[in-house]
Amino acid sequence: MGILLKIVLGALAGLIAGKIMGGGKRGFIMNTIVGVVGASLGSFLASLIGLGGVDGFNIYSLLIAVGGACVLLWIARKITGKK
Repeated sequence: MGILLKIVLGALAGLIAGKIMGGGKRGFIMNTIVGVVGASLGSFLASLIGLGGVDGFNIYSLLIAVGGACVLLWIARKITGKK
């Protein structure tokens, strides 16, 4: 059940991050991938500064996941040169 919750959290985080960062339309699968990878990145960055990581399905975890997904989208745009 844990992996399913991570996928749902990732999909939600990817959708929210896409709305925040704007840009092209991505499908459900791409939003989910961006969200899951972003959640991992956000969890890593949060633990580096002492905030802890993504733990369970709650508002704190969602905020960390969305933040990580936004950072991931920003990095991707810098690498590809797309706006």
